[in-house]
Amino acid sequence: MSGKGNCYNNSMVEAFFKTIKSELIWPVAWKSRQRAENAIARYIDGFYNPIRRHSSLGFISPVQFERKAELLPENRTLT
Repeated sequence: MSGKGNCYNNSMVEAFFKTIKSELIWPVAWKSRQRAENAIARYIDGFYNPIRRHSSLGFISPVQFERKAELLPENRTLT
């Protein structure tokens, strides 16, 4: 984590929070905090981490990125 007064290290977290708010939180009038928390957990575990395309990965999903990495010669094991 960044030191006190150094905001530049926070930019990735701030970008994530902006994304989750604009894609999930703001468009819905949540009936309870529990429903919102459950939706956030499903969003992160079921969509954002495995499926959503990320610019830092060349606009492919983390799952696709890992599959491509497994195909690289240096990642193959000899059997």
